Amino acid sequence: MRRAIAVRATGACLAAGSLFLLAPVGPTPRGCGDLTSGRLCIDGPIGGAGGFTTRYTQYDGRPAVNVRLGYQRKDQRLTAFADWFGTRTTSHGTAQLSGRLATAADECIRGVLMDPGGRAYVTGWRCAPAR
Repeated sequence: MRRAIAVRATGACLAAGSLFLLAPVGPTPRGCGDLTSGRLCIDGPIGGAGGFTTRYTQYDGRPAVNVRLGYQRKDQRLTAFADWFGTRTTSHGTAQLSGRLATAADECIRGVLMDPGGRAYVTGWRCAPAR
């Protein structure tokens, strides 16, 4: 009887512990999007000119992969096709590429990743702060 209780208690502890391991580490940072294989982010000054970086960080244990990184812009009138900074293979789980853009005060931008299979992934839109 004691053994059965101990086995059940151990199983319950392992199940509860796995919930903590699988729980997200916190909210997704602004300008980022969580993918099944990692996190995609874009950083840069919206509403002016400056450097923008699209970064993909793989979750631990994933093999290196060749990805195309870029961005997409939109304003009140239209959403543009994606434009690319280039292609990079992940190194130590990360790939990032940068470029300079001039964005208007009413624009929004998001990061774009294309995987080797031709599937595109995007972050949420980041818009210039209201004035």
